[in-house]
Amino acid sequence: MGLLNIGEFARASRLSAKALRLYDELGLLPPAHVDPVTGYRFYAPEQLERARLVLWLRQLGMPLAQIRTVCDLVPAAAAAEISKFWDQVEADMASRRDLADFLIGLLGEREAEAAAAGLALRIRYAARCDMGLVRAVNQDAAYAGPRLLAVADGCGAGGGPASTVAIESLLAVAAGPPLSAGDLLNALADAARAANQAIGALAPEGDDGQGTGTTLTAMVVTGSHLALVHIGDSRAYLLRDAELFQITHDDTLVQAMVDEGRLTREEAASHPQRAMLLRALDGRLAAIPEMRLHLPSPGDRYLLCSDGVSAVIPDNDIQRVLSAAADPENPPCHTGVKRMKH
Repeated sequence: MGLLNIGEFARASRLSAKALRLYDELGLLPPAHVDPVTGYRFYAPEQLERARLVLWLRQLGMPLAQIRTVCDLVPAAAAAEISKFWDQVEADMASRRDLADFLIGLLGEREAEAAAAGLALRIRYAARCDMGLVRAVNQDAAYAGPRLLAVADGCGAGGGPASTVAIESLLAVAAGPPLSAGDLLNALADAARAANQAIGALAPEGDDGQGTGTTLTAMVVTGSHLALVHIGDSRAYLLRDAELFQITHDDTLVQAMVDEGRLTREEAASHPQRAMLLRALDGRLAAIPEMRLHLPSPGDRYLLCSDGVSAVIPDNDIQRVLSAAADPENPPCHTGVKRMKH
């Protein structure tokens, strides 16, 4: 079979002539031959396989620059890259779903009724910190107040000060004037960047390569909603209608391996690198927490904790304690229960 002109190739590949011209300009799918007089493009039949792969990847929503990389890989490496891309798509979609839920609640009947009744979120709270029997130094920090619930777990030589800096950065926002949900998220992002920069300067000389940083999981009250801030492997749990949900995602190596299907949850629980963080506030430019809005329901109970709780206490015991606690100041055991209600 001879060369195909651009119209024939477009029909065979299901790509438009306009798209083919763009892909030629980007070096993604150059024609096999360009007539030096007319400038007409001609394609070889063997290029149809690459053209169809480009079409399918575009249907997945993959950016053109990444498509070019995938198309140049051997099949096994290309498959791994597509899998990695789709994992990120699903993570982004989960974040968008949370935002959509918030907007539905904000603009829907429930928000209108709450505004009409003049109701605002009221919380009952408590915070506890226990060094336990293993560590010689406590690097955790916790805070509970009318507008802020937060826990941070420091690591490295400057971990203690780092966890304190992280929570203090949010305290300044929570203590300020009331903000709209959007303005609050912006203010929290600015506070996290400032805290991250300050933590980067905390590591003392001779830190023996361990690094200084901290996790951070926090909730800031705004009207009838909560702004959730999270980075690292500290967690936020929600008990709603007797069911326990983990509403944060661990930024750890083993969690990434679970997400990729390389480990089961049971294997992850005993993995020797289960405490290795992929993200934390540690002075790096990219270390900005995830921030999203959460819509609580009357009677919700929340637990914010470090891995000193989540790594040693099974979920069913956490659920039992949260269900049984009549008062966050006096839970059945030292769990720092937070009870939310309107």
